[in-house]
Amino acid sequence: MDKENKVNHSGYEIEDVGQVQIADEVIAVIAGLAATEVDGVQQMSGNITNEIVSKLGMKNLSKGVKVSIDGEQVDVDLNLILQYGVSIPKTSKEVQEKVKGAIETMTGLTVNEVNIRIAGIQTESE
Repeated sequence: MDKENKVNHSGYEIEDVGQVQIADEVIAVIAGLAATEVDGVQQMSGNITNEIVSKLGMKNLSKGVKVSIDGEQVDVDLNLILQYGVSIPKTSKEVQEKVKGAIETMTGLTVNEVNIRIAGIQTESE
């Protein structure tokens, strides 16, 4: 793999056949999609750059997700906007479980932490 490539990868061997490398962006997309499947999650919240990219029509599925990988261990930070009226602790726990399950099932990596930051609440009128 080219060391000058700025995309980080997580790699592991599969039964002495070869190596699998997963870009951090792929793990972030899995986490973002899993989080938005939970009832009560209105959307992901990203920084201003993510917001501009979204408005320009380029879909950024990893918006509001930060992934840290150390070997086969993954930490995920999510910024969420929830629907008004949902239970924040219940919804956050569902997101944590869903994201952890999706990443571990799809990548074979172990998720240590899924940290949730509630960036906002959206009402139906917004």
